Amino acid sequence: MNKVKGTQVTRYIGYGFGDMSSSMFWKVFSYYLPFFYSNIFGLSLVDAGVLVLVTRIWDAVSDPMMGIIADRTQTRWGKYRPYLLWIAPLFSVAGILLFTTPDWEYGGKLIYAYVTYILMMTVYTAINVPYGAMLGVMTADPQEKTVYSSFRMFFAYGGSFIALAAWEPLVKWITANGQSSMVNGQSSISTADAWQGAMMVVAAACFVLFLLCFALTRERLKTVSTVSIGSDFKALLSNRPWWLMIGAALCFNLFCTVRGATVAYYFADVIGFDAVLGISLFTSHFSILFYAGLFLSIGEVANMIGVACTVPIARRLGKKSTFIAVNASLMVCSVLFFFIPVSPLGFWLMLLMQVVISMLTGIMSPLVWSMYADVSDYAELKYKTASTGLIFSSSSMAQKFGGAIGGAAVLWLLGACGYVPRTDEQMAAQTVLEQPESAIRVLWYLMSFIPALVALLAIVVARFYPLTTERMTEIDRELQSQRALEDDADKEVHNRVGSAV
Repeated sequence: MNKVKGTQVTRYIGYGFGDMSSSMFWKVFSYYLPFFYSNIFGLSLVDAGVLVLVTRIWDAVSDPMMGIIADRTQTRWGKYRPYLLWIAPLFSVAGILLFTTPDWEYGGKLIYAYVTYILMMTVYTAINVPYGAMLGVMTADPQEKTVYSSFRMFFAYGGSFIALAAWEPLVKWITANGQSSMVNGQSSISTADAWQGAMMVVAAACFVLFLLCFALTRERLKTVSTVSIGSDFKALLSNRPWWLMIGAALCFNLFCTVRGATVAYYFADVIGFDAVLGISLFTSHFSILFYAGLFLSIGEVANMIGVACTVPIARRLGKKSTFIAVNASLMVCSVLFFFIPVSPLGFWLMLLMQVVISMLTGIMSPLVWSMYADVSDYAELKYKTASTGLIFSSSSMAQKFGGAIGGAAVLWLLGACGYVPRTDEQMAAQTVLEQPESAIRVLWYLMSFIPALVALLAIVVARFYPLTTERMTEIDRELQSQRALEDDADKEVHNRVGSAV
């Protein structure tokens, strides 16, 4: 019995390694890539905004394609798990290319940015959609799906914490090493080279984590899609809970992306490069630098705490009620953030609010994936289609649409209000620029009122979601009966064939 439990925990952890890898990339993309394009790579805010929108829309559209392919894959390793092994090397290489700045003219760099971003998002889809769909075939138990989702998100936020906490120190360390090896009086490492080097370190870690996920997980349920692709799409488009989850998940990811993509700008131009958190301990007084990476990485730790709370809260309140309550709390906290002063005390209050908001989003993340697994079970019962990959690819699609809209909106809003980007030299010197008052005001709104409105919209959508705890209990019972009948029918056919032979 203990061996069985130990094996199961190993599978939970193994599944978590997959999103640990994905999240290390995704959080760096979401939080630092807009800043990278506008302040280091050298794109205008308008061009960077269009780039983010176009490439992520393509990425979202490609998700259902990958879901269909994965649903119809059959190997000795299962339907979805093999893609972790096949795509992992491409995943890491594409990430490095994305953060590479070629020494070309502006037009050539813009083309390079489109090619590498589209490549990265295509590869991300090719590995992440099958990974997400694995949740539907590793267990039939709705509660165990929430446990898998919780492990997934716990490790995801752990990976995000490592990537975000290490990113700026890595960049500074690589830059410092370049400055210590001067060539003709000049550093051999530019800021762009330092960002590429930091991504190489992250990419290597991601590669290893995906291999571990492949090695430690198993697909325990065998599902076969017996209907045409057209029938799968028809069933999907008539699936009301799916539409509602798309809307709710899009709002949640839009909330996270808007805040996350704003942080680097907010710290550079509202907080400043030299802000510190003062700490008094007995007779000792010291301070630590208050920078974007610290703010974000502390949030990832709080996310992990929230994930650990998801299972007991969802069991007590139900998934739908939990979703609504968390978004209501996010709305209130976001509004309160606007009234925090930029002062030594205010820095601590900002960090405290980041912890609370991040704990709430930590509760939300595994909840959304678990609710998508419920939508998949609903579809299997109602439409008799094993389209798990297609269902889960839609969740990834909503995530990317949220990221596309959120990331582009941040860049366009800043461009519209006259934000002044920094040059590579100004970034290296951490130059303080005098930004227009309109730009500073928009940065505050992007950290407060705008996310609050998105959370309110998520509540409105979730109110109509029909898959309550009671309904899912009925669906699980009916599915078990349906699967048992299908297994008996398969055995009977097999026996008849054996007798004929």
